[in-house]
Amino acid sequence: METDTSLEYLSFRSNIPCRKIVLDDSEKVWTIYDGGPKTVRTPLICLPPVSGTADTFFQQVLGLSAKGYRVISLSYPVYWSINEWCEGFRKLLDFLQLDQVHLFGASLGGFLAQKFAEYTHRCPRVLSLVLCNSFTDTSVFQYGDSAPFLWMLPSMVLKKMVMGNFGSEKMMESVVADSVDFMVERLESLSQAELASRLTLNCGSSYVHVDKLQQYCVTIIDVFDDCAIASPVCEDMYRSYPHASMAHLKNGGNFPYLSRCDEVNLHLQVHLLRFERMRGGNTFKD
Repeated sequence: METDTSLEYLSFRSNIPCRKIVLDDSEKVWTIYDGGPKTVRTPLICLPPVSGTADTFFQQVLGLSAKGYRVISLSYPVYWSINEWCEGFRKLLDFLQLDQVHLFGASLGGFLAQKFAEYTHRCPRVLSLVLCNSFTDTSVFQYGDSAPFLWMLPSMVLKKMVMGNFGSEKMMESVVADSVDFMVERLESLSQAELASRLTLNCGSSYVHVDKLQQYCVTIIDVFDDCAIASPVCEDMYRSYPHASMAHLKNGGNFPYLSRCDEVNLHLQVHLLRFERMRGGNTFKD
């Protein structure tokens, strides 16, 4: 069954309202799905990869909100620099009246989660990090030299750049292939500016100052089968966060939060359980 016609996805679209939030000017529109009890002041916020949209984490919103967690999945507006994105995200948290949050980021989303934790480390807005198939240094990508010119490329070229990392569906399990099909549909929905800006954030010269993040509770989720993140990149993540909890999935491809959603949700729940007894801003409903 195709993911976007599954009963779970249809239930998500029927029960979780899509909200548009305008910040700064009419061009900065954040799209969010906010599931679970709104009384929870420290939700889990899900940050998608380059090809993702706000519904990418629908399985996490549905599965975890049913257990009493508040989960927000979002899609970013167009930002051309990491600092600009971090400032925009800070303003979004201010608008939502959220002082601190847990961040679950996939690929580019994981990199942005780390950079936001770094950006706000003197006055922390991040309680913890869950990083899925992510990285700490953009130099691992081959488009670094061309990053300043990505804004000029047509949408078709940009989409081919992204889809080149998806792999061949002929060699995939059906659930992994379905997750790729779902993300291809999301990719097709992005405008040229949205895609160019995300690729610029993904490929422009930048790295995480991991020494500033060692105090955070971190869980690293990765897969043992083929995905766009190569083994040396994964090993760099392990070295960067020597005290992180490791959640290794036997398979799942680039998008395990879709293809192996039950396993990913379990790891997220284990991660968040550490904060269950926090007072004055707990992860669970009081």
